[in-house]
Amino acid sequence: MGRGDLSDAEWERLQPFRPVTNRRCGRWRDHRQVIDGILHRVRTGVQWRDLPERFGPWKTVYERHRQWSADGTWERLLQQVQAEADAAGEIDWDISVDSTIVRAHQHAAGARNRSATASLLKRGRADRTPERDAVSESRFPPGGGGAGGEGLGRSRGGFTTKLHLSADGRCRPLSLLVTPGQRADCTQFKPVLEKIRVPRLGTGRPRKKPDSLAADKAYSNGPCREYLRRRGIRHTIPEKTDSQASRQRKGSRGGRPPGFDEERYKKRNTVERAINRLKQSRAIATRYDKRGYVFLGTVTAAAVVIWLRT
Repeated sequence: MGRGDLSDAEWERLQPFRPVTNRRCGRWRDHRQVIDGILHRVRTGVQWRDLPERFGPWKTVYERHRQWSADGTWERLLQQVQAEADAAGEIDWDISVDSTIVRAHQHAAGARNRSATASLLKRGRADRTPERDAVSESRFPPGGGGAGGEGLGRSRGGFTTKLHLSADGRCRPLSLLVTPGQRADCTQFKPVLEKIRVPRLGTGRPRKKPDSLAADKAYSNGPCREYLRRRGIRHTIPEKTDSQASRQRKGSRGGRPPGFDEERYKKRNTVERAINRLKQSRAIATRYDKRGYVFLGTVTAAAVVIWLRT
């Protein structure tokens, strides 16, 4: 076992949830070898072609990662590991929400336009079987076509991607979302919370509602608070200075100030620590992936490791 590879105990926890077929009438290359290769690249940020030989052919490792990012396998693995922790009572459902800027490397630019990809899929379709067509089309999820469609944009940091996430009270990511770097935090507040979905190991609906939530002033607006009140989620979000001044100018018509629990707000640092843990992986601290869904798969793979090792 090399440095950073999954231990025997971690592999035993992950093995029951791995896919058993590649849907192309072929056999998978050894899952453990390939997954260790993916995690090596996530941790070091090395180019795929420079993967050590002990992980097998680099293209096999890359294709496995790309396919699992496209069909949601990494997300399902994360949910299953979370379900195992929830069944053991190990999830602290006092969650926090925040975002972080990820600087995009120049290699992250230049993804092929979606219309060009569609034309390549259409070309030569007559001499291929329907099953092969279905598999090929499933490799390209919706979206793409331009930097915005791939989660790339311009912010104060330059060419960047923004990673939105929620984290439990033990600094582990619960949900992840990728947008262009200039996207405002509050616009992704609802999508991030809607992505929280921890299945039950037995019968019952997946858990989607936290016990409480803490967020910074970026989420201090009417729509965010109204959404939390509608779902019955207790929350601690500080009020912006200009909002407070506007409310006070209106007098009694301005309404009561929102509740704020200082002790609960101190736990908001858990999401900051979760971001720090994610960015210990060099392929997340700097984005090298051209496709947005592949970068999201990279972040999700790192989140799986965090859950396995906490």
